[in-house]
Amino acid sequence: MNLLRTTLDNGLKILVQESHTAPVVSVWLWYKVGSRNEHPGITGISHWLEHMLFKGSERWPNGAADQAVARVGGVFNGMTWYDFTTYYETLPAEKISLALDIEADRMVNVHFDEQAVNSERTVVISERQGNENSPLFRLGERVTETAYRVHPYGHETLGHIADLQAMTRDDLYRHYRTYYVPNNAILAISGDFNAGEIERISERYFGEIPRGADVPPVTAEEPPQEEERRVLVEGAGDTDYVEIAYHAPAAPHRDFFPLTVLNAILSGGSSFLVGGGMLTNHTSRLYRALVDTELAVDVGGSITPTVDPGLYRLLATVWPGKSPAQVEAASLDEIARLQDTLVSPEELAKARRQAKALFAYSSESITNQAFWLGFSEIFANYGWFMRYLPRLNAVKAEDVQRVAQTYLSANNRTVGWYQARH
Repeated sequence: MNLLRTTLDNGLKILVQESHTAPVVSVWLWYKVGSRNEHPGITGISHWLEHMLFKGSERWPNGAADQAVARVGGVFNGMTWYDFTTYYETLPAEKISLALDIEADRMVNVHFDEQAVNSERTVVISERQGNENSPLFRLGERVTETAYRVHPYGHETLGHIADLQAMTRDDLYRHYRTYYVPNNAILAISGDFNAGEIERISERYFGEIPRGADVPPVTAEEPPQEEERRVLVEGAGDTDYVEIAYHAPAAPHRDFFPLTVLNAILSGGSSFLVGGGMLTNHTSRLYRALVDTELAVDVGGSITPTVDPGLYRLLATVWPGKSPAQVEAASLDEIARLQDTLVSPEELAKARRQAKALFAYSSESITNQAFWLGFSEIFANYGWFMRYLPRLNAVKAEDVQRVAQTYLSANNRTVGWYQARH
């Protein structure tokens, strides 16, 4: 693998990885801003701003960039999450200048006219309201805000309705000019090209954009949770759900990898933000304890890399006629078993294989390789990605038991039930 890393004079990090498996290129521009950088009054502003970057500029009027990428057979999109906002194009390798032109332009030249802002306000509010119809969204949001008392991870990326209704065009533009600066951005490119040539082209498009002021640091630190917290959500539907969340370390922490293996043992593992695999979890401990016994219809778990300490989540759909209390009790029994008894060498080996397979699914395409190139730089650096598999292989049964005892304790637990009004 030929990986080139450089930083322009204006602070823009550039990571370029040659991959000659297909004549395509994927360009991702990452900004280190998401709901982590928000506070009450402007929750949801990073996601709304992402929408605004698709509204156009003088050079690329509304819809023109999308059409230009589509005409060459490419794809064009973006996403916002806790720690980042990112935009990407995957297209034929010889069209890379198109992607660089689009992204360099909208780093500085997006329109923020009042009509476009108010039109998109309706869109983001509708998106929020649509999600509120989902019991899983409502439960997940309540569990998250109950688990966090201080850190901004406690509010949804979509924001609160009251904030979306109150924010102004000036609020959005201020957020844009604060965070959409080269020194807060990462350009990650993977594909069929010469890395040195792409570095020169990238500097041509981005090098003249002036450096911005240093972005405001996030200093909030969630205090240790000292008691179990519980939340009950009631609503429409025919199905009950149970979600159990534990505070977990940030991605660079050494315990992230034992927890990843633990999750594979308990739930079968979780896919990442891109490239989810199709592995079965039917041999996982929670599947056998909950689904095979008809306490739950399905069960899953997730741990995702984050800049600051995040949450390890377990979610189960309650079997009709059974209760959330039964599902919770059976889940906690399996967690206690992990805390009390070492996993067997065979089960540990299977869990590591499963975690590695999910990781492989998430990084097999050119688009996903470019995703990881930038994503890992958000919370650590590309070395984290490169060392992922060796670190999984190094996890021992004692490590799994230790993190189960350390993080999956009652005082670190938030339990949420969704009970349908039958």
